[in-house]
Amino acid sequence: MPGTAHDEYDMTRIGKEQELLRNFQFMSVLAFTTVILSTWETVLYTISYGLINGGLAGLVWMFLVASVGMGMVVLSLAEMASMAPTSGGQYHWASEFAPPRTQKFLSFLTGWLSTLAWQTGIASGSYLTASQIQGLLLLNDATYDFQRWHGTLLIIGIATAAILLNIFLARQLPRVEIVMMVLHCVGFIAIIIPLWVLAPRTPAKTVFTDFRNSGGWPNLGLSVLIGLTGPVYSVIACDCAVHMAEEIKDASRVLPLGMVWSMIISIISGFVMVLTFCFCIGDLESALSSPTGQPYIEVFYNATHSHSGTTVMTVVIACLTFCNTVNNVASSSRQLYAFARDRGLPFSSFLSKVHSTNPGPLLQFQGFSDTHQVQPGRAIPLNSILVCFIVTCLLSLINIGSTVAFNAIVSLGAAALLSSYIISISCILLKRCRGEVLRSRRWSLGRWGGPVNLAAVIFLLLFYFFSFWPLFAETTAATMNWSVAIYGAVVVFAVTYYYAYGRHVYDGPVVLVKRDL
Repeated sequence: MPGTAHDEYDMTRIGKEQELLRNFQFMSVLAFTTVILSTWETVLYTISYGLINGGLAGLVWMFLVASVGMGMVVLSLAEMASMAPTSGGQYHWASEFAPPRTQKFLSFLTGWLSTLAWQTGIASGSYLTASQIQGLLLLNDATYDFQRWHGTLLIIGIATAAILLNIFLARQLPRVEIVMMVLHCVGFIAIIIPLWVLAPRTPAKTVFTDFRNSGGWPNLGLSVLIGLTGPVYSVIACDCAVHMAEEIKDASRVLPLGMVWSMIISIISGFVMVLTFCFCIGDLESALSSPTGQPYIEVFYNATHSHSGTTVMTVVIACLTFCNTVNNVASSSRQLYAFARDRGLPFSSFLSKVHSTNPGPLLQFQGFSDTHQVQPGRAIPLNSILVCFIVTCLLSLINIGSTVAFNAIVSLGAAALLSSYIISISCILLKRCRGEVLRSRRWSLGRWGGPVNLAAVIFLLLFYFFSFWPLFAETTAATMNWSVAIYGAVVVFAVTYYYAYGRHVYDGPVVLVKRDL
């Protein structure tokens, strides 16, 4: 499907060839973003963060704080997406909007942080799906011996299925998104109605005023802020559709609209699920100590008193988490492809190669050629997709040796993503503060742009700071949040790589931008 005149203008302005086919429209973009956010599902499997630090009341109020904060972020990103709708996203915006002296370095660092975030995202989605499957096994068979290598095999199997769907159903991906969106909505109803009808009720006063500090922190306020991590996880990754920008028809208008409306839908459904869970949780300690490792499974069982009913409800969550993983692969591979196209990664010519799905895409996994010839059919960055799979498999092997190390790696994705938001939004905020002329855009914040950008950066700095904190004040090697160490190591590696080699080959996308258009 060809793009519009606006799409052609945008690609010409940023100096890029149109290699991918534009067959995403508003509804498929809305579905894609909503499914990958998976807000109401994420509320369920990250619920322990808020229950331990903040309690029921903390969970409710911090979800609202996270929603307002990430809402400001989405508005800021949506406006930049309308200015420059490109699969590069944050690193491209940093390159184009940062002060000239820092454009190259900030863009390079942002690209690496975004790559880190999205590559760990596939492993995270696969791991969550695998954990739910193992939770179901424990629910239905108390003798099941939970082994880490079982989880690793499940992660690899789930990632394999997600990769294959992205390759062989690439032509149908927009239609698949609509189907997944329907499942997302039907699943929401299928979960909340049994809880509303069957679960015991928690008094409203307890839900809205019962704050808890079960993490052992010096004061309740600090505990509640640390519990903010869970709600933030449920509304993060709002840049997912940005990395599909070059496959969206009329992207400069459709992309920001899809981002904003998906966030509105996600916040509403997420808040309904938070309230439902808090009112239907029953015994809080019983939920937190569930033998399945998933508090929400215990809540389902306490409501239905049926292994079969609980199994069906949990299977719904697992299937929707898998849908999230499928979309994660699409977004991750496009981000990887775009950054490689600008020579920000090792083996860039290989990673930025685009293939057709006709015929036999697996047979075209080839060469380090700089050629970008695409055969007729559904063009996809196949090499990037397969490299995403390899990275996920390698990360999953860490789980065999240490679940703590694996969890640290997949959890640092949030901090890396927040960092990329902070840098890119700060760049556009600085331009506004200096009174510089901004790019024309079809979706604009108008006079509210500065305040929205500033609010977004303030919220992001708060979220970023607490994303590295452990759940408990007294930590062990198993309960410590090691993501800060791995995050630091990756940043040090990226900076070292930049000064040793990257700065000699990476100029940033700004050098190709035609400023006279």
